[in-house]
Amino acid sequence: MATLADIRAKLEALENNKQPRRSTGSSLVFPFWDIAENETVQIRFLPNGDPDSDFFWEELQMINLDFPGVKGGDENKPVYIKVPCVEMWGDTCPVHAELRPMFKDASIEDTARKYWKKRSYIFQGLVLDSTLDEKELSENPIRRVNLGKQLFNIVKNALMDPDMDNLPTDYVNGLNFRITRTKKGQYNDYNSSTWSRKETALTEDQLNAIEEHGLFNLKDWMPKKPSAEHLNAIFEMFEASLEGELYDPERWASYYRPWGLEYNGPGKKDTSETVEVKKESSVERVQNLSVTKTEEETETVAESPSISASTSSSSAQDILAKIRNRES
Repeated sequence: MATLADIRAKLEALENNKQPRRSTGSSLVFPFWDIAENETVQIRFLPNGDPDSDFFWEELQMINLDFPGVKGGDENKPVYIKVPCVEMWGDTCPVHAELRPMFKDASIEDTARKYWKKRSYIFQGLVLDSTLDEKELSENPIRRVNLGKQLFNIVKNALMDPDMDNLPTDYVNGLNFRITRTKKGQYNDYNSSTWSRKETALTEDQLNAIEEHGLFNLKDWMPKKPSAEHLNAIFEMFEASLEGELYDPERWASYYRPWGLEYNGPGKKDTSETVEVKKESSVERVQNLSVTKTEEETETVAESPSISASTSSSSAQDILAKIRNRES
């Protein structure tokens, strides 16, 4: 005979529909956007494996280009491409040089906003709890976490708070980040996300996993800086997209092509970048933003958990100061 506790548990499960949700994300990228509405997951961000980086994230600046179809292929099926903005490397972007004057004309301002670079941020971390039913997970529990601007601002604002004494990535005195998905109209909203109030230390198993697998160098997940030829192709594609023209594989597939498009035609050796883009998703859905081999061939940088729990108190203060000085 079921106890009162059993009945309550079953009623709660029925009410909240707490069936594990299936996820279509890769084993590396943690697809937090697939959690159920009003659910929360916890992530413990980890340091950047790049010893020269000031931050525990990398910023992406990408330009969205859309075409009504593919020339010589399905000309009625829209395709989408994300290409890197060279302002990410401090260079002059020909696309943005074209866009900036457009903001002075109210009649074309919306078009300028459509092509304006979108910022997103690459982190890595441990997923501490999740209701997602993920398939084929790697033995390495360190996951890539792609945040959009809304979630990043929550991260950044906490770092700017003078009451934060330690880096949230500290192995002993760090903080967990709680991502909550709600809805605002038809769009996902993450404004309810927050840092945990209590500092916690990583467990022995988590420290051993970091020692065994090493931290990723987040720069390895960044797109390649466009060459002069690639930059010329980007501007040509921008002009074609602006005019509503079809994507032309013979002109651009050797540089950038939509996800899933194979091209074996004449021209240069294929050095193109394929970028996974799903129109219905937000920027958090961006998966591998660089050449496919980046995930498979990058060398991870090991960081031993025995090194003063990732950062000493003084170095943590130095890094927090750099973050606050950079943002101010």
